Amino acid sequence: MLLVSRESHLAEVERLLKRYRVVALLGARQVGKSTLARQVVKRFRGPSEYVDLEELASLRALESPESFLASKTGLVVLDEVQRRPELFPVLRVLADRASGPRFLVLGSASPELLKQTSETLAGRIAFHHLPPFDLSETGANRQKRLWLRGGFPRAFTAHSDDESAEWRRNFVKTFLERDLPQLGVRVPGTTLGRFWAILAHVHGQTLNWSELGRSMGVADNTVRHYVDTLAQAFVVRLLPPWHENISKRQVKSPKTLIADSGLLHTLLDIDTFAALERHPKLGASFEGHCIEQLIRHLEARPEQCYFWGTQSGAELDLLIVRGDERRGFEVKYTDAPALTPSMRSALEDLKLDSLDVLYPGTRTYSLQAKVRAVPVARLLQDIRP
Repeated sequence: MLLVSRESHLAEVERLLKRYRVVALLGARQVGKSTLARQVVKRFRGPSEYVDLEELASLRALESPESFLASKTGLVVLDEVQRRPELFPVLRVLADRASGPRFLVLGSASPELLKQTSETLAGRIAFHHLPPFDLSETGANRQKRLWLRGGFPRAFTAHSDDESAEWRRNFVKTFLERDLPQLGVRVPGTTLGRFWAILAHVHGQTLNWSELGRSMGVADNTVRHYVDTLAQAFVVRLLPPWHENISKRQVKSPKTLIADSGLLHTLLDIDTFAALERHPKLGASFEGHCIEQLIRHLEARPEQCYFWGTQSGAELDLLIVRGDERRGFEVKYTDAPALTPSMRSALEDLKLDSLDVLYPGTRTYSLQAKVRAVPVARLLQDIRP
């Protein structure tokens, strides 16, 4: 099986453990949190223990959690911590003891998990999000494979596209039927599954809450709850709109993206690259794939990522705002992208420092001052972090 190194994430978790008594490693199910945690344990200098809260023996040992955990030294890993939210007050007590162990807690994000950690362990905990594989881990020579299969480890490393597609179909089924209820989500899996599929068909578009509500037969607020639920489970990304003080009427609704391109293709019933090339969502799929790779490469925080659009049709697929710096990104599934009126409008209205156009080519070239066409396969080399 193909091996993919996650050294950068491993190093960051180790760095955080040196500074904080509790570190939370969060990410979608099956994204590789347990594998990474076991690597941390293997490299940890000192005693360590791995506690899987899905195992019956571990649950029995934690019937008296404070006495069990207080006896530990070094590093304690608690896997699937969202199954035992009552542990967080215990971790707060132990984190304040100078001689106590350090804790690495693993979990799939949920409203309950994030609320517990923020309220109970404020100032004592650091978070690290583990996403699916990206180009820096898989290599640019496997960009098309990453795009088609997505970055979930078992989907990307599968022996064939058929095997990858089968794994992703099973992931979607298990995620809806088992994982979401374990995260405390009360929405029926069939309902969220239908809604997730609808989101796949509007992938890359601005959300029309009322239209989505009518298609599901529910109120706008219910639709927002569904979207938030999937976003907090790391399977949907919402890009908020950027507003500029200009005379043009601007788009005010967020843009929705299925966070992993492989899951998008499963929801759209796309199993092969040939099928993807024939599909009407080809361009939207490429856009979402490139946006995810850009955000990861630039290490942009959620509050730094936007899209921009006007009612007259001008738009920018991704805007990264860091302090006074504004970097724009467009995605075009074409052999030779050219400067468009929409790009000129974004440059002028948003006062961009740069505008890079990602496309599926092989050569980086200038379109005009501040504007370049950059192949997605050269993203890591030609776009500075």
